[in-house]
Amino acid sequence: MPLPNSQNLSAIERVIKQLIEAILFENCVEVSDKEGKFAWKLGEREYLISGQRGVFGRYRLDIQSLCIDGVRANVSAHWQQIIEDLPATEKTKYALAEEFSQTAALCEWNRRHVSKPESRRYQDFETLEGSLDEGHPYHPSFKARTGFSAADHEAYGPESSKPFYLCWLAVKRTHIKQNLPQPHDAFWLKELGRTQWLRLSGALCAQDKSWDEYSLLPMHPWQWQQLKQEQLLEPLADQTLIFLGLGADQYTASQSVRTLMNASYSDRANIKLPLSMVNTSSKRTLAPHSICLAPVVSSWLNRIIESDFELSALSILEEYAGARFHVPGMTSETSPLASEVAVIFRESMQPKLCEGESAIPFNALMMLEDDGLPFIAGWVETYGLNIWLSRLIDVVVLPVWHLLVKHGIGIEPHGQNMVLVHRDGWPERVIVRDFHESVEYHLPFLANPEWLPDFASIEPFLADAPIDDYYGMSSVELLRELVMDTLFIYSLTEVSFLIEKSYGMSEQSFWNMVGQKLEDYADDHPELDSRLQQLGYTEAKVLTESLMTRKFTGSQAECHHMVPNPFHKYSQK
Repeated sequence: MPLPNSQNLSAIERVIKQLIEAILFENCVEVSDKEGKFAWKLGEREYLISGQRGVFGRYRLDIQSLCIDGVRANVSAHWQQIIEDLPATEKTKYALAEEFSQTAALCEWNRRHVSKPESRRYQDFETLEGSLDEGHPYHPSFKARTGFSAADHEAYGPESSKPFYLCWLAVKRTHIKQNLPQPHDAFWLKELGRTQWLRLSGALCAQDKSWDEYSLLPMHPWQWQQLKQEQLLEPLADQTLIFLGLGADQYTASQSVRTLMNASYSDRANIKLPLSMVNTSSKRTLAPHSICLAPVVSSWLNRIIESDFELSALSILEEYAGARFHVPGMTSETSPLASEVAVIFRESMQPKLCEGESAIPFNALMMLEDDGLPFIAGWVETYGLNIWLSRLIDVVVLPVWHLLVKHGIGIEPHGQNMVLVHRDGWPERVIVRDFHESVEYHLPFLANPEWLPDFASIEPFLADAPIDDYYGMSSVELLRELVMDTLFIYSLTEVSFLIEKSYGMSEQSFWNMVGQKLEDYADDHPELDSRLQQLGYTEAKVLTESLMTRKFTGSQAECHHMVPNPFHKYSQK
């Protein structure tokens, strides 16, 4: 199913459309704008395209209008020539060409092999995790999955929804670091059920080993195939690791690919497993420091949420257990395989829903269905556009904003990381997930610094870690950037663009609604005025992350650029 403005595009046309939108948005070139026609020079050639520039400076382009040196471009046939003009090294250009080609190929595979309903509006949450196949609406490598073959994509991608079994390993206790809510055997018995636990225990016993010496760890079957012939060869040979076979429960992939849902028992945990493949230019392993800290972060967030009635519409899918391979004497950052042999357990969605409630991944709100209408069409018709949008902003924006303003904690609530809970389309509350790597705070801005976990007690290297590299940030502005980036600039702008195209409400009108809600929040919380001033969310321009610039330059650090801020008009109030 398409995103707005991409309905009639081939996969490679969409890839190049998003690439050029990113180049212009991130100020990689100097652009002239003449009545909806944008011109710039890239390499030695002159480019011209029609489109519009929306809120926060986001570009929305008609890729089929692209002209290069005055000639209408056939993007599908000549897209690699555009790659040659990019401001990047030859190595980076080659890598990008591979990612773009793979993205287009996997999209084409989906088109040919995955049957799709005319509408996804009545699908349950787990089914939507597979059928929301559009991928990232901004990043051009939205389905690269570099390292996956077409067969891997079919077997382990969310789109085909094929169930598969996990591989199970026993890891010597000397070589595992774990944070479990119960003793090892009791934890795994509860997670797996008696039959599966006894089966795996029997496999270990057959090797004349016991759980006194070893701990259990799952591995994605694709990851097992990638690692067993080289990286795992020595630990398997000396029985630091023992392969126990396949499990009994089946799993299917979520949108993130590496997070798996239990297809045999939907109320059992989602399991997040590292994959040594690249998607949207990021390797999909697990940040080693975050694995055993995930339960600590979850407990911290839960404590804050439960302490504040104004956060009653916000909850989390708790990440309650984590374990990873660990070489004695090394830190999480230096230990081999720490990011590749690991697991994080997360609560399933189903037990979190009350009677009459349904849940959808937030990015469903950005989509059109094959009938040409938005996913939200029935809800808008039932409740009215303005009333429904007002409620959506109350439910989605204000709790995340309150967590930032009142408590000084920034989370990363982008389209895949948020879940909207509704009753017959009426927004009720929001659930956030996948925050083990992306919760941020600025110590002087924390409302309850005494609640801040001692992260270094679990990962000692964090005691001397550089500021801004992990959870602690050097400024309030970085917290604001995280929230405004992920919630506003790269997420809600997709909703506002769909609303404009489908219902005629201008993006500016949509963001006026959001801005007024933030102003009302400020009026209702005069005690937070100084904190709002520190956030500076009404500055004329705000920093945002430059996702593609970082790719072009090969920078290890984040890159940023300034964008116009629609909330600036409230700065004088």
